Amino acid sequence: MVVEVENFYGCYLLYCTNPKYKGRTYIGYTVNPTRRINQHNKGSKFGGACRTSGKGPWDMVLIIHGFPNDISALRFEWAWQHPKRSRRLRHIASTKRKNETRFQNCVRILSHMLQVGPWNRLPLTIQWLKQEYKVDFEPTMAPPLHMPIAYGPVKSVKTKEPKDSDKQSQAKETTDDMDDDLLPLTQRSNKRCATCVQRLKPADDTLSCVHPDCTMVSHVTCLAKKFIKNSEFLLPVEGKCPTCKNMVLWGDLVRKKRGCYKNLEGDSQDTDHWTEDLHV
Repeated sequence: MVVEVENFYGCYLLYCTNPKYKGRTYIGYTVNPTRRINQHNKGSKFGGACRTSGKGPWDMVLIIHGFPNDISALRFEWAWQHPKRSRRLRHIASTKRKNETRFQNCVRILSHMLQVGPWNRLPLTIQWLKQEYKVDFEPTMAPPLHMPIAYGPVKSVKTKEPKDSDKQSQAKETTDDMDDDLLPLTQRSNKRCATCVQRLKPADDTLSCVHPDCTMVSHVTCLAKKFIKNSEFLLPVEGKCPTCKNMVLWGDLVRKKRGCYKNLEGDSQDTDHWTEDLHV
């Protein structure tokens, strides 16, 4: 089963199966895994990297996805490629150990990366595209609990973010300079923030729950404060939805705001949450 991921940003690990270069690895970034592995195997003339050109075939065996944008993913890629030069990874012994293969070394460095900030607070998924290459993380270096380990191929799906013009057209339904409480009853918003209980206005910045049956809508700042209450961090990782009481990842709420997960709306007959499919 191919898992479709919307607004895909991922960092991948390649493994060379060419007998002449077998065991070599390559770390890269992509927004389209299927297209990217084809480019690598076709060569640099078709968009593949110079380091992989003419040395194929290559297998894309592992990919880390769920980054909020391309900048975040590219920074992760650079650090994974250059652990000795990354200030966040200077504390680890990135040099290949005795009897450790290049591939095992890459996975060990990855396990350390997932333990340090800011990456340890992102809603990332560790996806083994080819399960026969799977390497278990050391017991003390397991990924954070909010990062699932999944198996099987993935497909990137593009989504369109709501345009500012669309938001402005919605806001025009109410008078710009008039407080909502002074509007006629027919023009007032019936929805209220699930956190502060204040009436929501069209221009408010809001987040909604990713669970199909949940009607929770909340101000971004209100929900963020609720999720990081009694925490030393400024960026939320996860929290309990104030309406359905299910645990949700902050990154998933933001991704939904950007246009993801629309195919989940109306799927109310499925009692299992969609995120459970990620865990194998």
